[in-house]
Order: sequence, then C-alpha cells, then structure tokens
Amino acid sequence: MHLDTLPLNQIARISRIHWSRLSEAEGHRLRCLGFDEGVEVQPLHRGWLLFKDPLAVRVGRMTVAIRATHAAAIEVDAA
Repeated sequence: MHLDTLPLNQIARISRIHWSRLSEAEGHRLRCLGFDEGVEVQPLHRGWLLFKDPLAVRVGRMTVAIRATHAAAIEVDAA
C-alpha cells in the first residue's frame, strides 16, 4: 500500500521509498522532514473538494504537508 491511499488516521510504517520517482530536491526535503524506511507515519487530512493535495502527515511528533504524488512514492505497511 502507498501512503497516498492509506486511510486517514491509520498508523503505518514506511517499508520503502522509491527515491527514483522523486527529484533530488524533493527527496532531500522528505529526508529532512524525517521520511525514511522504518519510520511510523499517519495521514491526518487530505486537501478539500476533488483534490487530494496536500496530504497532512504526522511523522513522529511533527505534522507536515506533502504532495499526493510524493506520497505515492512511499510504500507503507499497516502497523
């Protein structure tokens, strides 16, 4: 399952990040925000109306907003 399809408020652990799907700058930003294999994440809120952007995700004690295309590059396993 990918992070962009994980149900809201469900905690999961990152199993793989497809770094090749992201630009170098996007990958660097995700690493700086704490996204890495083995980290627990929890999607909290999706964009409104027909859009799924941005996706608010809890990473540790921090809540960050990422694009749905970036979340689609992150594979998770339900915790």
